Amino acid sequence: MNAVFKETIEQKSQGLCLLEHLEPCIPYLNQEAWRALLLCGGIQLDGKVVLDNVVLQMGQQLVYTIADYQEDPVNVGWRLLWEGTDIFAIHKPANLPVSRTTRNVYNTLIQLVRRESPWPDAHLLHRLDLETSGLILLSKDKQGASCWQPQLKALIQQKIYHAVVYGIPEWQETEFQCVLNTRKDSPIRCQMHVCSEEEKGKASHTRFKVIATGKGYSLLECELLTGRKHQIRAHLAHMGHPIVGDKIYSHGGDYYLKRLQDAVTVQDQVRLQTPHHLLHAQQLVINPSPNQNKVLINNDYPDAFQAFCLKVGLAT
Repeated sequence: MNAVFKETIEQKSQGLCLLEHLEPCIPYLNQEAWRALLLCGGIQLDGKVVLDNVVLQMGQQLVYTIADYQEDPVNVGWRLLWEGTDIFAIHKPANLPVSRTTRNVYNTLIQLVRRESPWPDAHLLHRLDLETSGLILLSKDKQGASCWQPQLKALIQQKIYHAVVYGIPEWQETEFQCVLNTRKDSPIRCQMHVCSEEEKGKASHTRFKVIATGKGYSLLECELLTGRKHQIRAHLAHMGHPIVGDKIYSHGGDYYLKRLQDAVTVQDQVRLQTPHHLLHAQQLVINPSPNQNKVLINNDYPDAFQAFCLKVGLAT
């Protein structure tokens, strides 16, 4: 396909040469490829074709087209759930990155929203992991993001997720608090670990409630009281109830490590049981204006989530 990329030059790129700005934009394109695109007229600034390696100015509109562009397939089925004055909420499907990765640049949630919605300058207000589905908030433009991101705690009053986990907890309700951080000696660099009292990290706090149990699995409500990286996944794994399908926090991270080496087998796929981990951002309570709480609910669980719950007797 021919992929058309559009962006507004931000302050961090003010004063950079065009090719210097473009080179990191597409991981597999080197400066020679960008220079060829420039010379053939494939790059525009403010609606005009540029043929020179010009110096960029903040606020300029950059558009370029990459012919025969290819990247990993993702689920592009996002949809609008709620619209406010300057923010909105959408459904993010599982297996869709919210922003650019080493494998996906064109089909990410933010790029899809910018191309397919009335808000070409939409900005993420918070994030969900690649495999996590559910509710996510965005601002309609950069000005809205600048307003809301510093006061995100005041905007989002409550975050509730649903997760399918291995095992049946001994508790009906519980809270878990700890310090989370990465560990230098871990082969999985992005994995979060519960720290000892002597280790440094960030405080984390989650409230859990059992919704249903069946055939050795449980459906849990997980309320985030802090918002740390992989918080729910790391907490549940440490508590002995990792999320079904979690490639990092279940089965000792074997699947994740094998995938890095392109050594995943059919047996590994079967053992993992689902194509993505079963974690869904189900509810947000937000306060977009004084004394006006808005409850947003998303019960659009992924097909794999619903199929697994049906198989093991868990109601969603």
